Amino acid sequence: MTSSALKPRVHGIFDRTTWTVTYVVYDKDGGSCAIVDSVLDYDPKSGRTRTDSADKVIAFVKEKNLQVEWILETHAHADHITAAPYLKTALGGKTAIGDHITTVQTVFKSIFNLESAFPTNGSQFSHLMKEDERFTIGALEARVMYVPGHTPACVAYHIGDAVFVGDTMFMPDVGTARCDFPGGDAKTLYQSVQKILSLPQDTRLFMCHDYPPTDREAQFETTVGEQRRKNIHVHDGISETQFVEMRTKRDATLEMPVLILPAVQVNIRAGDMPPKDGNGVSYLKIPVNAL
Repeated sequence: MTSSALKPRVHGIFDRTTWTVTYVVYDKDGGSCAIVDSVLDYDPKSGRTRTDSADKVIAFVKEKNLQVEWILETHAHADHITAAPYLKTALGGKTAIGDHITTVQTVFKSIFNLESAFPTNGSQFSHLMKEDERFTIGALEARVMYVPGHTPACVAYHIGDAVFVGDTMFMPDVGTARCDFPGGDAKTLYQSVQKILSLPQDTRLFMCHDYPPTDREAQFETTVGEQRRKNIHVHDGISETQFVEMRTKRDATLEMPVLILPAVQVNIRAGDMPPKDGNGVSYLKIPVNAL
């Protein structure tokens, strides 16, 4: 196995508005890459979108002369809108998400009372990733890890010595993701986290978000060993029962994410906006007293 298959190069782009990190994962300058968890800027007050965050991704890909093979989602995010269609138009590549997205689509088609023609088979994406599926990014070797709990469709991408964990966990001083969205489950999340933490201690872990305490700047890379020693929610010695009790109590105090209603509607469509009405405008729904 070549060294490039084991050690991907990783460039993170932090969006402070949504606390999201988009990654460009590549084998070498002038080689191939994947984009993980992109961001389309969205103003909830005006309903306007911008492409500032995605344009930073495009600039980096062009600077390094990379060929985009994949535009990957770890799940249908509730805190930001994906820029996948914009990036695909600009850079190419196949869009992909875990195959359990069909469960999320079915749930939210009902919650939002979406158009009858909205398909819940994941066909909006170029490819649906199965558990333990192997794929490549140029010389890099990658594997899909099914890690539900935050949502029923979450996956992590194990690429060489790095894992892009999505919302399973955060930096050690922040902890883990909430489990109170439709289909979420704290017990399941604990088991998913243990799957990640069973990897070699020096495995690099890349967070999808950081919500830093006031005494440090945003960070988004850690290791399995550091998480096992220091994660405030799931360090070694924390039992499943203890975690579920903590997570359930904590989730009961949390507000809904600012962008959950627009984000989920768009993200289950692989980033496309809903079909335009007769006046040529696309509308997002706000279900009252539904969540």
